[in-house]
Amino acid sequence: MSTRALTLTQTTIGKKALMAVSGVVMVLFVIGHLSGNLKAFQSPRAFNEYAAFLRTLGPLLWVARAAILVSFLVHVKAAMDLWQRNKQAGAGASRYHGQKKQKTDWAALSMYLSGPGLLFYILFHLAHLTFGYYLFGEGNVFGVEGYAFDEMNPYNNMVLGFQVWWISALYIVGVAGLGLHLFHGLWSMFQTVGANHPKYNGLRRDLAVGLSLLLALGFISIPVATLLGGLPPTTETFYFPELKH
Repeated sequence: MSTRALTLTQTTIGKKALMAVSGVVMVLFVIGHLSGNLKAFQSPRAFNEYAAFLRTLGPLLWVARAAILVSFLVHVKAAMDLWQRNKQAGAGASRYHGQKKQKTDWAALSMYLSGPGLLFYILFHLAHLTFGYYLFGEGNVFGVEGYAFDEMNPYNNMVLGFQVWWISALYIVGVAGLGLHLFHGLWSMFQTVGANHPKYNGLRRDLAVGLSLLLALGFISIPVATLLGGLPPTTETFYFPELKH
């Protein structure tokens, strides 16, 4: 059984299935992550309490992080393998110049470009809001004057960061790339699991567009609201032992 499973993962269908499964794990993470981030609109305390709650999960938090990391690595490896196979298949079919090329969606063409961009965005985002204390201590984050990382106040770490226009700009561009990646990923995932029929393709596309757009706009709303003054820094003092490094 294990040999068959290993053999399946080496096929094109198997690699697409790996991308679909790992993609589902990461989409669920994105949805959960957004639901937590939107607590900033509720209140600074609600946002910080959510951050502290995550630390109380203990081993479960590390299990979730490991699952996300493994899913990310599997997703990237499968994507690279499929890209290489498509490239080789394209070279082998070059002699059929008279045949009409298969229609390729512009989002599909951008997948391999948005992937490395998303990796940079993820690393930047983690440096800004997750590992800021270890990278910058309580000093200036990214060398921005007046912005010191406060381990007890994740809300202010986020808001003060997004008040810097270029940090917000990088975040917004990264989220736009995430939305594009999600759109094509969801579209392909439905196709991989067999939901590919002229009668339902319109609905499949609408679902992919709707979910990816909803998630992207949800994330973008936070830096935009911050720049417009809708999410000001708080002067309230917090102390959550769970957040202490």
